[in-house]
Amino acid sequence: MNMPAATSAASSTEPIASEHGFIRGLGLFDSTMIVVGSMIGSGIFIVSADIARQTGSAGGLLTTWAITGVLTICAALSYGELAAMMPHAGGQYVYLRESYSPLWGFLYGWTLFLVIQTGTIAAVAVAFARFLGVLVPTVSPVAWIVAPMRVSDKYAVSLSWQQFFAILLIAFLTAANTRGLNWGKYIQNIFTSAKTLALIGLVIVGIFLGRNAAAIQANFASVWAVQGGQTIEPGADFLRRWIPALSVASGVWGLLVAYGVAQVGSIFSADAWNNITFTAGEVKNPRRDLPLSLALGTAIVIALYFLANVAYLSTLPLAQIQSAPDDRVATAVLSAMLGGAGAAVMAFAITISTFGCVNGLILAGARVYYAMARDGLFFRSVGRLNERHVPAQALVIQGIWAAVLVLARTRRVDAAGAVSYGNLYSDLLDYVVFSVLIFYALTIAGIFVLRRTRPNAERPYRAFGYPVLPAFYIVMAVAIMAILILYKTQTTWPGLLIVLLGVPVYLIWSRQPRAKATPR
Repeated sequence: MNMPAATSAASSTEPIASEHGFIRGLGLFDSTMIVVGSMIGSGIFIVSADIARQTGSAGGLLTTWAITGVLTICAALSYGELAAMMPHAGGQYVYLRESYSPLWGFLYGWTLFLVIQTGTIAAVAVAFARFLGVLVPTVSPVAWIVAPMRVSDKYAVSLSWQQFFAILLIAFLTAANTRGLNWGKYIQNIFTSAKTLALIGLVIVGIFLGRNAAAIQANFASVWAVQGGQTIEPGADFLRRWIPALSVASGVWGLLVAYGVAQVGSIFSADAWNNITFTAGEVKNPRRDLPLSLALGTAIVIALYFLANVAYLSTLPLAQIQSAPDDRVATAVLSAMLGGAGAAVMAFAITISTFGCVNGLILAGARVYYAMARDGLFFRSVGRLNERHVPAQALVIQGIWAAVLVLARTRRVDAAGAVSYGNLYSDLLDYVVFSVLIFYALTIAGIFVLRRTRPNAERPYRAFGYPVLPAFYIVMAVAIMAILILYKTQTTWPGLLIVLLGVPVYLIWSRQPRAKATPR
């Protein structure tokens, strides 16, 4: 970390005053646990199967995670400058507002509330219930409390026991967080510590105890040998005239497309590292601890994610990773070593992991809507703290919308007329991966903007590797977005549409009477 003059360095270690009644109760360990806990959910245990199919080789699987790791750490090191410079509740919302205009901050907050944060809460809560169902079979996705009710040709609502327990988890953790920062903090620390140890255990067991000589030979002797790499088609019919279908066997362009498309799974699994910036108003020494927690938290998780994939490859041949039942690679690893008990052990570990992840997402996300309300860009009541110094109204509204996303279902009818139901939040999350990258790239570009427009602003921490690493992230993010536009068109343009729909909403909100704005 490059520190400025000695006077600034000294001042950066001093606690700053509480903001609007928040209690600065998060230390470095607590902040790091929010980063780690928000990142580790269920993705690392599942998405490697799809990545292995897309990249077609052990080397491709590891390279995809390495690319995600480098990009995530570059982004975290860059965000540290903005976090230390503007240690206010709302984090990335505030950075975009100050770098560009209130419109850009609102578009991020709008998308975060509508899909990114609440959709992720819904997805991880359902993952909790799904793996709880392995331990308690009555928690089933087809054991209906309210059978699916058709809303339109494409949508329905339902309540299964699986959905019920997902909503119950959201309600419980929302209520716990309304009781004060300490409740959320202690839950986060306990469950994040437990799931980090569980992931470390999976790494140790896979690499050292479950190592399979045949799998190691098959995966690492010819690490780049392609085994069943998927052909990736352009994402729209009109594009197929001009753009070829590619696979990893198609040369350099095929590799770039395969690795770019594969980033959807790995980036989603490594996302939410920025959530600690949302809670900046409650960090004791934000100018020191925010950059440190971002760097430490992302480094810990990325190292564990990479090693987890080494463990998978040390235990299972690539073909078994690609064909893992329901893509549950981690479960397949433990089942290979422990038999039937392996599924139960992994299910228990994932319920612990997802419980902690949902708590971190609930705790952090509400602070963004609070900051928006303070700027007059959300419901006014959301901009108030309760007697326990937390934004209870923001927590409740967030929980209600996340529960709605759990209840809402997609409805599909096949050629034979059979009806199947999917999860609405799953489609929405596919839509916004592209949008998430837009906001990450814009936020990091904000470092360059603010260096020019506010050259004399206090910067207790300056982005490591500036300008090379921030520029590298922006270029790579734009390249991945270009690939997704061409090859994941059907799940890219809706995400962009969700963002753009925020423009007229902003025009409405911006005309409302405002509370006192977040400090600038």
